Amino acid sequence: MAGVYRIPPPLTNPTRLTIMRHGNGARCYSTKKDTSDTPQVLKIAVSGVTEILRLVSSTLSITKVGEKQIRNEFSVSGVDDVVKILESDYENAYFVTGIFCSAIYAEDCIFEDPTIRFRGKDLYARNLKLLVPFFDSPSIGLEKIEKDINSETNFVLATWKLRTYLKLPWRPLICIDGSTVYELDEDFKVVRHAESWSVSALEAIGQIFTSSFGRSIGVTDYDKS
Repeated sequence: MAGVYRIPPPLTNPTRLTIMRHGNGARCYSTKKDTSDTPQVLKIAVSGVTEILRLVSSTLSITKVGEKQIRNEFSVSGVDDVVKILESDYENAYFVTGIFCSAIYAEDCIFEDPTIRFRGKDLYARNLKLLVPFFDSPSIGLEKIEKDINSETNFVLATWKLRTYLKLPWRPLICIDGSTVYELDEDFKVVRHAESWSVSALEAIGQIFTSSFGRSIGVTDYDKS
C-alpha cells in the first residue's frame, strides 16, 4: 500500500517469497516472479490513483508524520529482538501512521506487495508519509507474528487486518486481511518486506474506486476471510 504515489522502474530479475508449512512452523523460499502477470488494466488503474492522490494532496493540510520518536540505538542479536521491535511497530500501527523503526531495515531493503515493488527504506518511509494524510479512521490489527530460524533464510511472518476509509469525495473503505514476510540477512537486518493480501491486486485497487456510503467498519469487515 505504500507504493501508490511513486512507481520506480522494476528491479532486475525480481524474486518473490514462497511460504510453505512444515509441521508447526513455516519455511520461506525464493522463486522468480514474472512481472508480466500484472494486468494492464491494473497498471492503468494504479497510475490513475497516483495522479488523483497527487492532485488531492495539494488541497489537503499535510500533517507531520512520525513525530513520535523511535529509538534507533539498540542491539539486535537475534530473531527474537526483531520480533519485539516489529511488535512495537504494529502497536504504533506503522502501516497507517508511518511510525516505525527504520534501523532494523537494510538501506536497500526490497518492499513489495501485489501492486508494486521497489527498493530502499527511505523511499518506503517517504511513501508512508505521503499516504498517511489520506487515511480516515484507520486501524491495523496484528493477528499473529511468528519466526522461522530453521529454513535457508531467517524470516518473521506477521498476519494482520487493515481497515481504513480514504479522504476522497466518495470515501472508499479499504478492507484487507494480509500478511508480511520480513526476510532477514545474517546481521538480522530486514532485506525484504513482502506483503500478500486476501484479495487480488485488482480487487484492492477496485476498493479505492468504490463508494463506502452506507457502509461502516464493523464486525462483518473484521471477520472477513
